[in-house]
Amino acid sequence: MDRLIEFASNHYLLFSAFFVLWAAFFVIESRRGGKAITPQQATNLVNQKEAVIVDLRPADEYRAGHIPGSLNIPASQTTDRMGELERHKDKPVILTCKMGNQAAHLGRQLRGKGFAELYRMQGGVTAWRNDNLPVAKG
Repeated sequence: MDRLIEFASNHYLLFSAFFVLWAAFFVIESRRGGKAITPQQATNLVNQKEAVIVDLRPADEYRAGHIPGSLNIPASQTTDRMGELERHKDKPVILTCKMGNQAAHLGRQLRGKGFAELYRMQGGVTAWRNDNLPVAKG
């Protein structure tokens, strides 16, 4: 530990540049798949800007309980069903899955296809349920 502190003090510019680049990398990567938002922020976007929620879970999980008004396009079928997503290109699109980790991957693909206003729900449908927000079945 003493050597690290000594290195940092002797090469403070190099050390500072490393941390700045490291932080910039994480900020850029986290935004590429869409800005992370909470379930409450997602509700506000739907109410104020008519955002579309896209649920990436498999159909059986979707039928067991989903966000009312959401569109189910399983992650495994996104390339085949891209036309359905293209119809919503002019609206904010909120991507969600079970825990929030699949949404970033699809967000990067959609950003490359020209979707400008992309969001991903932190914690996915699990966070939605934990916030006691309504869930539809069927």
